[in-house]
Amino acid sequence: MSKPAYQSFYDQFDVESLTRTVLQSDPAQGINVCAEICDKWASDPERIALVYQGIERAPQRWSYAQLQSESARFANLLKQQGVGKGDRVAALLPRTPELLVVILGTLRIGAVYQPLFTEFSSRVLEYRLEKASARLVVSDDANRHKLDKLCDKVPIVRVTGEGADSHRDIDYFASMASQSDQFEPVLIGANEPMLQMFTSGTVSKSKGVEVPARALLSFYVYMTCAIDLRPDDHFWNAADPGWAYGLYYAVIGPLLLGACTHFNEHSFTPDTTYRMIREYGITNFAAAPTAYRMLMAHDRLLPDEPALGLRVASSAGESLSPEVISWVGRRMGCPLMDHYGQTETGMTCCNHHALSHPVQPGAIGYSMPGHRVVALDGNYEEVAAGECGQLAVDVVNSPLFFFQGYTWREANPLYGRYYLTGDVVVSRGDGSYAFVGRDNDIVTTAAYRVGPADIESVLLEHPAVAESGVAGKPDSACGSVIKAYVVLKSGYTPDEVLAGQLKDRVIERLSAPACPPEIEFVQALPKTLSGKIQRSILRNRAREEADR
Repeated sequence: MSKPAYQSFYDQFDVESLTRTVLQSDPAQGINVCAEICDKWASDPERIALVYQGIERAPQRWSYAQLQSESARFANLLKQQGVGKGDRVAALLPRTPELLVVILGTLRIGAVYQPLFTEFSSRVLEYRLEKASARLVVSDDANRHKLDKLCDKVPIVRVTGEGADSHRDIDYFASMASQSDQFEPVLIGANEPMLQMFTSGTVSKSKGVEVPARALLSFYVYMTCAIDLRPDDHFWNAADPGWAYGLYYAVIGPLLLGACTHFNEHSFTPDTTYRMIREYGITNFAAAPTAYRMLMAHDRLLPDEPALGLRVASSAGESLSPEVISWVGRRMGCPLMDHYGQTETGMTCCNHHALSHPVQPGAIGYSMPGHRVVALDGNYEEVAAGECGQLAVDVVNSPLFFFQGYTWREANPLYGRYYLTGDVVVSRGDGSYAFVGRDNDIVTTAAYRVGPADIESVLLEHPAVAESGVAGKPDSACGSVIKAYVVLKSGYTPDEVLAGQLKDRVIERLSAPACPPEIEFVQALPKTLSGKIQRSILRNRAREEADR
């Protein structure tokens, strides 16, 4: 299948035509998201929407028709509990069919779905649920204890096989069995919210993000142009639906296209990943960079010749190193494309599997159709080729841009016509960008500004290195010096000889100013629950070391 040329596709992009192609409803009259991503495909009783691989339960296959009926039952359950249009409904569930039913049923009644990650602590859950004024929460036996302090504040529906308990929760299965499987979808406006998200909080306290119904158009373009999801694909996005990338593009995106998505309840490990890919014949795979780095670190689990059957792979969440991209192509047998986005905006800058354009190792790619991304200097002017700047979205020229401001106006990332991402990139001059780092991650050392991503990428090229994180350490002479924290693969000894090799490699591949004078070998790097390196913790650790 030949790919359309990127620039001509981008220039001919038309939102009105896209809307008619994607949506069965007229946005001016209202949208029901469940109808668009489920009911639209339910007339074919054989069309499969979900393949589920459980831990204790047998594998299951759910059709769109089944999900249509079950989502109607859950919508009726919500109505019975007084939940209606615009109310927030949250789910603290693992990747199970019940999670998908809750999402769809919430959207069917015109309510707003709020994801919760099962690894959140009680404190984080309480903050998010109380901030969003959630009207109902669905949980299971394994996670129910985290909601104990909320028992008297919000109804809790429990997915359980144990029956009633002292909490007097609503029994999911018993209540669902008594509900009708008919429920007329409730329409919402194109700019009204379908999702209540929270940012990951890697830089500051989590902020609320309402995702409007019209974001479906952006999700569609990402799935078709960047992911290149085709009708004959077996698609698995390993990201957890408790986070934006998993919810947007493992649930809503593939269902919008009438595709089959896969849920694997097992935790992500190299063993479970390879087993899933082989058992279900996965051809189109997406995951966070952390996952690919983990797979690369366990290269021995792969046979000498690639036999996974993957056609394409995609990554989002952090910048990919050229070494990881090369390894996936060589050992997993398919191209790996790097994609960039945020909870606030969805994906906006990608190397597109389905569009023909140059792909530069280490670059996050080009503006996704429907968006125009740029790099701005300190005066908010677009930078020239080869210069660094803050990545921004030109809102005026981005018809699919859907961010409408933080829910409770916690901050304002808009400046004039631009949405400011807070990430620093290098403009390549051809419309593509290379990631440098978060603006507050950039290290200024002896008048040089150094981005951690490039250094981390070079360190990862060494066969001994599994992961690396770079931060600035305060220094009275230089302002800051670069410090690298390195996790080694098994079988390698952390010593001065290896540290010297790593420093020499950075000087050779980058420059002397980019060389970290200090390398500390550590057992693990601090990460967010979604797998991103918490460089703020590394910065604080380096600062404390300098104060001693």
